[in-house]
Amino acid sequence: MIKIITISSACLALTLSACSKEQTAAFVQSDADNATEQSQTLRIAAAANLSDVLPEIIAAYKRDKNLTAQEIDVTYASSGKLYAQITSGAPYDIFLSANQAFPAKLAKIKLNKIKPSDKTTHQPFTYTQGQLALYSVNKSLKGLNPTTLNALLMTESDSKITIANPELAPYGKSAQAYLQTQNIFDTLTEQSRIIQAENIGQAFQYAHTGNVDYGFVAQSQLTAIKATPEQFYTLAPKSYPAILQDGLVLSDTITATDFSDYLRSPTAQQYFSDAGYLTVD
Repeated sequence: MIKIITISSACLALTLSACSKEQTAAFVQSDADNATEQSQTLRIAAAANLSDVLPEIIAAYKRDKNLTAQEIDVTYASSGKLYAQITSGAPYDIFLSANQAFPAKLAKIKLNKIKPSDKTTHQPFTYTQGQLALYSVNKSLKGLNPTTLNALLMTESDSKITIANPELAPYGKSAQAYLQTQNIFDTLTEQSRIIQAENIGQAFQYAHTGNVDYGFVAQSQLTAIKATPEQFYTLAPKSYPAILQDGLVLSDTITATDFSDYLRSPTAQQYFSDAGYLTVD
């Protein structure tokens, strides 16, 4: 015997109304979650050499992702100083270093602290490659080549040369390595001609203000100020250790992961290229 179940129009309307309310609530909750995500400030610890290009990339990211309300706060300093801040508990979401060593160390530290129940891990990623250049506002560097560069630095016994601190700044480490491979670093040091800056930003300021005669700086800094050809000489990338710059996501916020992906996108890589960096795959 077949039983016929009759649903009144009133009950049907009530059921549909309940479904509609549940769907509306779901949409509202989704919007609320998105709003909460945007309301959280994304905190980035960035190497000093990124101070010219990163603001442009952030603006493009917010525009492309329609995240106009997203607050993104950036702290610029030497990679070593930022590393020390993070290991001391500074609440950053992303670390953008000027080398690969510091993000690798942080990733290892975080991996050792992970709880067995927490499977979320983030690995370092390479987002750009820096270029090293010699800069001067006191001397003309027009027509310089590797041979004449070394002769120039060695013959001017009273000239001062600045590099960023090799212990903290990867650009300084690469500058020191270049001078060592040319067998002139020890001589320059003995003559007290090398002025050590805290980071690549300070090294640029020393050279830009004319307080020193020459400065080993980031090519991106020279691109930013539109330096004239006679003011700088870009060193061949193979003449010093590659300045591969790695980043590390430090938190589990959606925006942090999304922004790290954006840095490696063709759009962001074009910004890096235009700013004087070498692009990465």
